[in-house]
Amino acid sequence: MMNKVLSGLAEGWWMFFDTFWALIFGFVISGVIQALVSRKKMQSLLGDHSARTIVRASTFGAVSSSCSYAASALAHSIFKKGADFTASMVFMFASTNLVIELGIVLWLLIGWQFAAAEFVGGAVMIFLLQALIPRIAPPERATISSMASDQDEPTTSSVRGKISASAGYTIGDFIMLRWELIAGFIVAGLAMKVVPFSFWRALFISGHGFWSSVENAIIGPFLAFISFVCSVGNVPLAAALWSAEISFGGVIAFIFADLISLPLVLIYRKYYGTKFAIKLTLIFWFVMSLSGVITEVIFQLLKTIPSHQGMAMGTKHFGLNATTILNGVALVLALFIFYFYKNLPAQEISEFAQDPICQMQVRKSDAPASHLSDGVMYYFCMDGCKESFIKNQVSPEN
Repeated sequence: MMNKVLSGLAEGWWMFFDTFWALIFGFVISGVIQALVSRKKMQSLLGDHSARTIVRASTFGAVSSSCSYAASALAHSIFKKGADFTASMVFMFASTNLVIELGIVLWLLIGWQFAAAEFVGGAVMIFLLQALIPRIAPPERATISSMASDQDEPTTSSVRGKISASAGYTIGDFIMLRWELIAGFIVAGLAMKVVPFSFWRALFISGHGFWSSVENAIIGPFLAFISFVCSVGNVPLAAALWSAEISFGGVIAFIFADLISLPLVLIYRKYYGTKFAIKLTLIFWFVMSLSGVITEVIFQLLKTIPSHQGMAMGTKHFGLNATTILNGVALVLALFIFYFYKNLPAQEISEFAQDPICQMQVRKSDAPASHLSDGVMYYFCMDGCKESFIKNQVSPEN
């Protein structure tokens, strides 16, 4: 058992290694948007959920190419900047499901049909999101207090100040999500190495035609939820599920479901509150499952669903390959960001504050929430953090 645990921890480490560059790039892009992009500009680009805007959000998301954790932070930041909530969610889905690197990994581990299904199913999900979110969770109900200020925020006065402000938002986002990230990678590794694969296979039924496909597509996201899979890290498990003769649509639904793993649901809770996070998760689950079924039907009609066969698991980590090179670049970028985070120009320090609950950086002029206590004004990233501060009388560490 100890060997299995150690193997699971190692697997979690390699998942982190494989997605490190995407995490860094995603958080950095999020920090830059929060620091430099005005609400007015964001509203002009993604201010509604028209067909043209949804296409634009999908394109921006595919180009941003983030892992699920970074994508959630990025979608939250553009929503705060004035983007329509539906467009923000489409952006988040596109940045994890319409990306080239995921398609390449799918092609290599399972086959080109799954790579093609990623994009077909991703388009189906975006269509469903545009149709459902405005009706089930309209923007006026989803808009949190971070949209309270209608004034365009000020910008820092120097290039160094702008870089430092971006670095502050980047590090703040990472600090806020650090425990969810750690838990996600550890549990994902343990789920793959410690839990018997027979357990995962027993969750799915077979031999009942279309109804088996429906059940598999429903259970696929549930498996992603309990196994804490993340982004590209779920592809090896998806390949194993396909080898265990899980339906094509069930595997596709599982691949899409990295956005409802438990750590992500906890992140949504921090961003939007408990009730809305539950509602949002259920919407995502429905969209992912239905997209899996629809994608399977499409590929059945095209007669392109591959036959089940054993998969050679395992990927190359260290070495002269794209992942190692990108991780090296990301590490340099992370050190660069940390330096500017620790050396914010004195004239810019007074413009920002740190949420005493989640440690996220906020701009004082348009902070989502604030509270005066014992003559000291505290600033928060959302009402939830403010309420937690008041309820528990938490004092900031810094």
